[in-house]
Amino acid sequence: MDSQLYQQKLTGTLEQFSELLAQPETYAQLLLVSVIYALAYFAANRIRKLFPLLSDSEGNTAATPLKKLGGHLGSLLFPLLSITALTFAVEGSGQLLGRSWLVHIALVVALLLMVHSLIRDHVRNDFIAFVFRWIGMPLLFLHQVDLLAPIVAVLESMKITVGNIEFSAYGIARVALFGSLLFWFGRVSNSTGQEMIRRQEKLDFRTREVAAKLLEVAIFAVIGVLLLQVMGINLTALAVFGGAVGVGLGFGLQAIASNFISGIIILLDRSVSVGDFIELEDGRQGYVLELTLRSTALETFDGKIIMVPNEKFVSGTFTNWTHKNKKQRYRVDFSVAYGSDIRQLVEIIKQTVASHEQVISGDTIPIEERPDCEIDSFGDSGVNMFVEFWMEGIDDGRNRVGGDLLLMIYEAMRDNGFEIPFPQREVRILNEQNGKV
Repeated sequence: MDSQLYQQKLTGTLEQFSELLAQPETYAQLLLVSVIYALAYFAANRIRKLFPLLSDSEGNTAATPLKKLGGHLGSLLFPLLSITALTFAVEGSGQLLGRSWLVHIALVVALLLMVHSLIRDHVRNDFIAFVFRWIGMPLLFLHQVDLLAPIVAVLESMKITVGNIEFSAYGIARVALFGSLLFWFGRVSNSTGQEMIRRQEKLDFRTREVAAKLLEVAIFAVIGVLLLQVMGINLTALAVFGGAVGVGLGFGLQAIASNFISGIIILLDRSVSVGDFIELEDGRQGYVLELTLRSTALETFDGKIIMVPNEKFVSGTFTNWTHKNKKQRYRVDFSVAYGSDIRQLVEIIKQTVASHEQVISGDTIPIEERPDCEIDSFGDSGVNMFVEFWMEGIDDGRNRVGGDLLLMIYEAMRDNGFEIPFPQREVRILNEQNGKV
């Protein structure tokens, strides 16, 4: 009986399909769909030619974020125009031909293909792509064929109550789908917006960083509010509750809030920039690797990363070696034996230090920035001297100059007959009997 019933249903379906194929309205719909696709294709190409910003920028690594965004929109022109025209064609076909099932099928297929292309080309996260592909697309299909409402009613009936809170299968699915969509959209908007801001060469670095961080905070604040709306949470009641909780959390989050505000102040007052060499009060020092709204990362010469709370740069004292000027003055100390020709040695040491490629020297350099050798003091064993010089950057790491200069000074003194003094002591032996030596 079951096989006969199934055969009868299959025979009836085939007969209905044959009747549809025999109707002139079916071919009229097929012609209408073909014309719409052809017009949409030519219109999309024409628009891309009129507006070069919408041309495809795939493979162009030098394209700006705005150009890439325009290229993505341009690739969607054909499906968008097709979907728009098919939407009107469904109504027009129903009124003029009395039937619109074929046009409606074409509209559903176009929607699904466009969504699939968007997921494939723009969603990089595997989990979010899985949610869109296996939950979002089936829901879109059910909505287009008017089968979503009965399923929603069934899912809403599947619920549990815990006190005054109700959990339904529909609510969980809705939060999972729209939450994934919101966070994906927020991440894409944030990365695209920050890249566009950081490409604005007319703005200085600090202004770009402040704008990028404020954009990030604003985007995720809006996403949080929208997600609360999707979850069905009353924002009015939440505002009253949040005010009470905020007072309590304010004391516990003082450090976080202080570092957040300090980060904005640092970016605005231009006291610290990426690449600056910073020395803290406790002696730790390093190059500024990254500025965030919570902390600043310093990279030391031995490869360590020091995370410094931003509050330290606002309330404490620190030394920025390269804030205004990359040039720094350094000093190398040495000694020479008594009896040496100091005037001759001074000229030799000046020429020796000036010959180093990283030392600033030359007739065009101001005299106060040229290498200078002077007497520091008279020691127990010799004359203590020093040489001062200017150089670009910090005398450490890749720019280690002090050690090279000490070796060059030693070789210059040795080659010119100058001796480096050794500790000397004069011992006198007295005659104990008569007190004479």
